[in-house]
Amino acid sequence: MDQELILRCQTEAMKWLDSDRYDAETKAEVKALLENEDKTPLVDAFYQNLEFGTGGLRGIMGVGTNRMNKYIVGMATQGFANYINKAFPSGGQSVVVGHDCRNNGRMFAESVAAIFSANGIKVYLFESLRPTPEISFAIRQLGAVAGVNVTASHNPKEYNGYKAYWADGAQVLAPHDKGIIDEVNKVSIEDVKFESNPDLIQIIGGEMDYDYMMAVKEAMIDQEVILRQKDLNIVYSAMHGTGRVIVPLCLRSWGFQNINVVPEQMVVDGNFPTVVSPNPENAEAMTLGMKLGTKLHADLVVATDPDADRLAIVCRNPQGEWQIINGNQTAMMFVYYIIKNKIALGQLKDTDFLVKTIVTTEVIAEMAQKNNVELRDCYTGFKWIAREIAISEGKQKYIGGGEESFGFLPYDKVRDKDAPASICLICEIAAWAKDQGKTLYDLLMDIYKEYGFSYEHTINVVKPGKSGADEIKQMMADFRGDKAPQTIAGSPVVLTKDYLTLTSCNGEGNKEKLNFPATSDVLQWFCEDGTKISVRPSGTEPKIKFYCEIKDTMSCACEYTDLVEKAKTKVEEIKKSLGL
Repeated sequence: MDQELILRCQTEAMKWLDSDRYDAETKAEVKALLENEDKTPLVDAFYQNLEFGTGGLRGIMGVGTNRMNKYIVGMATQGFANYINKAFPSGGQSVVVGHDCRNNGRMFAESVAAIFSANGIKVYLFESLRPTPEISFAIRQLGAVAGVNVTASHNPKEYNGYKAYWADGAQVLAPHDKGIIDEVNKVSIEDVKFESNPDLIQIIGGEMDYDYMMAVKEAMIDQEVILRQKDLNIVYSAMHGTGRVIVPLCLRSWGFQNINVVPEQMVVDGNFPTVVSPNPENAEAMTLGMKLGTKLHADLVVATDPDADRLAIVCRNPQGEWQIINGNQTAMMFVYYIIKNKIALGQLKDTDFLVKTIVTTEVIAEMAQKNNVELRDCYTGFKWIAREIAISEGKQKYIGGGEESFGFLPYDKVRDKDAPASICLICEIAAWAKDQGKTLYDLLMDIYKEYGFSYEHTINVVKPGKSGADEIKQMMADFRGDKAPQTIAGSPVVLTKDYLTLTSCNGEGNKEKLNFPATSDVLQWFCEDGTKISVRPSGTEPKIKFYCEIKDTMSCACEYTDLVEKAKTKVEEIKKSLGL
């Protein structure tokens, strides 16, 4: 390992030992890192400052400048408070603070509340863990100017994070994101006001839960179909997190009466003892739900991730086996139902619009085009979907939007992905399908037959630590340079989109400007055979992600399995083409 790097990290660690701002327990942990013969843990903890990015913070918990701890959270909050006080110099502003089930979540949230209050900002602090979408809702409901939710979403148990929100209930965008980052970067540990002002901290809970539950009902499209299928057999898992109370309540408020929960996963536990990782993208996390679903002969199994912004869906295939619906398929079913049933009920207006992210399936674009509904593309992350809602407020109506990573928002009461509302709507969709003697699986096959088969697969290349970050940076540089693919899996690349330069280039070399509000480190390749590949470094995890979409035609449901196997073979060819 680079000795100069080790020396620099030792110097940074010594600053923590020499300062009276860090407690004895923290200093003992830092000392242990310094004394460890293996310097890798020391370097990983101190080689950089945990970056406060446009979405806030996320990292492994522990001591060090590159870790989630109360001091890093404290400096971030002090910078955020400084920005708020500069943006609203007349005073009187308020913020909402919440947290999920993760270890240290309550401690971090209380530290955040204390620092805001010490800076003269009123804090609405949730009494205990709450879903991310409820934090977003509360900011709007209370007229707060900003908010913080302490969560690492679906990351492994070692992680925690800090999501920063603005007055519209969305995660911060320009110009506030850069302004907050600038203020955070100015803060040293000596600047942080840790002592709270109790007079400026108000605990909130049950009343906001009720208001949020009532708001979720506005995502409902057809109450009659729910009343006809009120006994739809639903199994729900909270994945040890924040959906445990609110999701069953919301389902009952919609009219569903046969709701069964996975008891082992209703226990709040930041160690997530029943799953390897609390990520709805991982099939393993749904094992207990499927087991209970089999026992109870359930129609579908649904789950939320720890902060209840993402959802997972499992339904039965024609053989009676459980079929996990992936994130793209989930988004497809939502959009299909919203369009079809708003048309049937006379609710669809010319000014209605949908939103998807650039890495989400193009089948949604085909649905929108066929039904003359405006569809907008945006960057990955719900703050960009929220931006599209915000710029059209009062002029056009948002009717739904989603991304491939199991997130959807079916209404405009929240400005982040919303699993409680989405679970209620997917259960309405399942009720509508059952009304016709169909399952959600049958509905998915109907979509493929009408709009063409599409197989989506994400390749995650994990590169931890500083060396991994350097490798990821080099991979992106190579793909923009000499290693840019000319063909992928035997099909010529006919269009390349580079969102870092905001340019697209077709096979003949003709370039056009991409109309996006900011640059982003994303590349996309579109092939002659309809294959679409998107590549981007993750903004929250040490990995680079390759999103593959493979197209085909499908005339009958019996072809589905064969087409999936054919597409899986093509994924392996794609990996070879990209050197993965």
